[in-house]
Amino acid sequence: MKIGVLQTGHAPDQMRPFLGDYDAMFRQLLAGRGFDFATFDVVDGVFPSGPTACDGWLITGSRHGAYEDHRWIPPLEELIRAIGEAGQPLVGVCFGHQIIAQAFGGRVEQFAGGWVVGRQTYDWQGETLALNAWHQDQVVELPPGAEVLATNDRCAHAALRLGPEILTVQAHPEFDRDVIAGLIDHRGDTVPDAQLAQARAGLDRPVDNAPIARQIGDFLRARVPA
Repeated sequence: MKIGVLQTGHAPDQMRPFLGDYDAMFRQLLAGRGFDFATFDVVDGVFPSGPTACDGWLITGSRHGAYEDHRWIPPLEELIRAIGEAGQPLVGVCFGHQIIAQAFGGRVEQFAGGWVVGRQTYDWQGETLALNAWHQDQVVELPPGAEVLATNDRCAHAALRLGPEILTVQAHPEFDRDVIAGLIDHRGDTVPDAQLAQARAGLDRPVDNAPIARQIGDFLRARVPA
C-alpha cells in the first residue's frame, strides 16, 4: 500500500537533523500499518505523474498560506481535484486541510483571533481530544458537502470529511512535544510572547496523537486496494 506524501513545506533547518522533515514525521506517525511511502516535494515543484501514481495521498503542513501566490499551488489544487475524481483516499493536515477545502470551493484566511499554537482540546464528534496545533490560517467557509468532525472555540472547522474518500485535520497529530518546542524556538518570531509561553507550559501535557493516527491509518487502509 503506497501512500504519496505531498510535502508542501519544510521543517526549520535547525530541527531537521534531529526530528526529520514533515514527511518523516508522518512516516513515524503511521509506522507499523503496512504502508510504503513516497515523498513528492510539491513546494519545490516536484509532482507525481497523476492521481493514481500512489494508492492514497497525504498532504502535509506548511508555513505558506493556501491563498498565497505561489506557482506550485494551482497545480496542487488541480491534483487534489483529480485525486477526488479518481476516488483515491486523501488526507490533509493543517495546510493540507486548508488547501483541500480551498480546492473544492471553501475559503481560507487568517483567523481574526490570531495564532493558535501548542496543545488544544477539540470536541471530536462528542469526544474530547487534545492535539498540538500551529496555525494562523484556517478554513472559514466550508466547501459544499463538507461534514465537520471536530471543533473548538478557536477553530470552528477543525476536522472535515468531504465525501467518503477525503479526511482533513487542522491540528498536527504528527507533532510531539519536541516539534512544538522547536517551532517555538525557530518559528515563533511572529507569535505573541504570551501564546508562546502558554505553549511552552503545555509541552509535557498529554496529547491524543495515537487515536488520530489510528483513525488516519484505518481511513487509508479501508480505501486502499490490497
